[in-house]
Amino acid sequence: MKEKLYTIPLNDAVNANDECPFCFIERSVEQNLMDFALGPCASYMESDVREETDREGFCRMHMQKMFDYGNTLGNGWILKTYYKKLLKEMEGQFKQFKPGKTSMADRFRKSVNSNAIGQWVAQKESTCYICDRFSSEYERYLDTFYYLYKNDPEFVKKIENGKGFCLHHFGDLCSGADSRLSEKEKASFYPMIFAVMQRNMERMSQDVDWLIEKFDYLNKDADWKNSKDAVQRGMQKLRGGYPADPDYTMKK
Repeated sequence: MKEKLYTIPLNDAVNANDECPFCFIERSVEQNLMDFALGPCASYMESDVREETDREGFCRMHMQKMFDYGNTLGNGWILKTYYKKLLKEMEGQFKQFKPGKTSMADRFRKSVNSNAIGQWVAQKESTCYICDRFSSEYERYLDTFYYLYKNDPEFVKKIENGKGFCLHHFGDLCSGADSRLSEKEKASFYPMIFAVMQRNMERMSQDVDWLIEKFDYLNKDADWKNSKDAVQRGMQKLRGGYPADPDYTMKK
């Protein structure tokens, strides 16, 4: 099948022979978003971009990654206008706040959040400029995956013979198949994807097993096989991401 512009990133991710092509895409998209927000293009100086970052903010993980990125001035500008908007909102919230009456049942259900300030803070923490943009792009990559699955036999062969997916993205693929594939397509998709995951989870487990065996002095001269990086790959396979990646920093 002839590649289309929107299928190239997913094909590239599959061809990379990574433990999970969607982790590969996630890292690439996240780095592109970091470059856009803080990189040489200086989008943080554009008022419309900072309106969006002021409105959505950043989650804890991406705050840390922005700090590690290394653009002190860019981070400063983003924080400057965010704080001004936050303080204005906070003042309004404090002025209209009235402690609510708590029922006896709510006292026992300590996890209930009926406090207006608590709800406001929770809403502020529910959005992230980078997470939200990746989420919308991720949905398009899922759509592309099913499009290729239905139309490109070579793509299907690569998936069948590949390293599978991390558990997180595998779950998304299974959930997404329910609404994106016909009953006939699902009848062949699930057995295929289950077999791929079974084989590769067993492979990963064996790599971890041999890593541990290598610490036995009896095996000190034995071949490492594929186990030298089994810990980081094993962690990725379970939760996604790249535990061994260095910080992504601003290109000077």
